[in-house]
This record gives sequence, C-alpha cells and structure tokens, in this order.
Amino acid sequence: MEIHFSGKVALVAGGTGGLGRAVSLAFLGEGAAVIATCRQEKEFEALKSASGENSARLDGRLVDATDESAVRGLVDAIMAKYGRLDILVNAIGGYTGGIRLWELEQKALDQMLALNLRAGYALARAVVPVMLRQARGAIVNVASKSAWDHAAGASAYAASKAAALAMMDSLAADVKGRGVRVNSVLPSIIDTEPNRKAMPGADFSKWPKPEEIARVVLFLCSDEAKVIHGAAIPVFGDS
Repeated sequence: MEIHFSGKVALVAGGTGGLGRAVSLAFLGEGAAVIATCRQEKEFEALKSASGENSARLDGRLVDATDESAVRGLVDAIMAKYGRLDILVNAIGGYTGGIRLWELEQKALDQMLALNLRAGYALARAVVPVMLRQARGAIVNVASKSAWDHAAGASAYAASKAAALAMMDSLAADVKGRGVRVNSVLPSIIDTEPNRKAMPGADFSKWPKPEEIARVVLFLCSDEAKVIHGAAIPVFGDS
C-alpha cells in the first residue's frame, strides 16, 4: 500500500515537538505542503534543517494554539496562501503527573485543560468550517491511553485527555456524511528524549517510536482510510 499526499496541505499543530516533528517530516516525505506550529523559532529551524530537500514545502508559524483569535488568523493565512486545507493533525499536549487529586493545584488543572483540550477546540473550530466548504478533509487529534486508562496521580492529565477524546468523538458525529473525517490516536509513553530523561530506568525498547505513530497518523489522513471515522486508535503496542 502506497500513501501519497502530493498537492495536499497539512496543518500540524505542535509540529516541532517529539511526535509532531515526526508527523511533519512524514507528510513532507510523502509530498504534502506542511504548516507546522511552534512556540519557539529555534524549534522550527531544527525541523527545517531535518527536512532537507523537502524544506521548500515547509512553513512554520509561531502560534499559541490555545488562543482562538491567533488560531483563526493562522487558518485565514493558510487559506490566503494555499487556497485549501486538507489535513489537521493536533499534536499539542502536556503532561503533569505523580500528584494526588487533593494535592493538585488549580493552575496545573488549568494548564492540562488548555494544552490538551482547549487547543484542540480552537483548532477544530477554525478548521472545520473550511473543510466543510471544501466537502473534504481529515482531522487526527492526539489523545492518550490515559483517556480511558486512568492511573493514580494523573487526574488532571487523564481528565483533559478523556475530554479531548469525547470532544473529537462528538465532532465526528457532527460532520458525519459531509466529507470530513475525524479520528483520534491514543499513545502511551512515546520514545522521545524528554521521556527518556524523565524515566532513565525504563525499558525504552518497549516504547513506540514517534515515526511509528506518525505512519498511523498518515494512514488515517489518507484516502486508504476513508472508511475510518470517529475512531480512537491505540498506538502503544504492548507497552
């Protein structure tokens, strides 16, 4: 099975992070034009360097995806430049854990809700009307295994990811039959440098690689997955 995205335009929110970077590079490798959002210019420069000969199809935007007006401005700019938007992958997220609920400060809960829920809301709210006008589009939101496997000490994170999963499920029902597909992927611990540093004693060999998850994301955004809609796909292997 061959998956190509030549001529397609993909917005990868959080496109310079551990998973987002792999997704951005994978789309570029299959011919798509990619707009990757980031919070620091140096992150985008690193992605651009890694993209090599595909860098001409890479566009970086410094955007706070929790800011609705900023996200709407981003989508307007994409439409003005490219005239279409075929794909949205939301790889923005954050984690806080190891804190029992009664010891959890409200600011930690607010941060999890902002990164793991509000960003996806703002992105979908800006992108979906464009895709509905086109009568085509694919959205993949990165949730988490914690959306339904609620571990001790992770109440804020689990609640925010569960809410994000429910929001995308409901959105899928909203757009059913209108040419726009909405799915979620559910990683657990991804094999990234920050995660290795946070858990130096773990068995890294059991952690899914960002590139492995990126291939699943690309499949879900492709025409090969046209019958998959409203799904939550586990991407944590046997970890």
